[in-house]
Amino acid sequence: MKKIEISLPAEQDLSDGATFYNNIERGLGSYFLDSLFSDIDSLLIYAGIHEIYYKRYYRLLSKRFPFAIYYTTSIDVIYIHAVLDTRSKPAWPRDN
Repeated sequence: MKKIEISLPAEQDLSDGATFYNNIERGLGSYFLDSLFSDIDSLLIYAGIHEIYYKRYYRLLSKRFPFAIYYTTSIDVIYIHAVLDTRSKPAWPRDN
């Protein structure tokens, strides 16, 4: 069975996104995290079907927010490298 691992930079991306949305409206940051984690959990079923966007990194676009989830996959691990806002120039590539 596959498992999902989220890198520390990706965790920071999620935290930064939640802070941004909480500054817009109280509670929106929690909804942001719920939505993004739902998208990430969907990778247990759909990992590998998305576009290879940069080198070996797949890109999953979030269903509810303008964010992209960049990941790689192996036989037993789906590794989340970054969760970036698509409205700004992404800070890519990262040294992971």
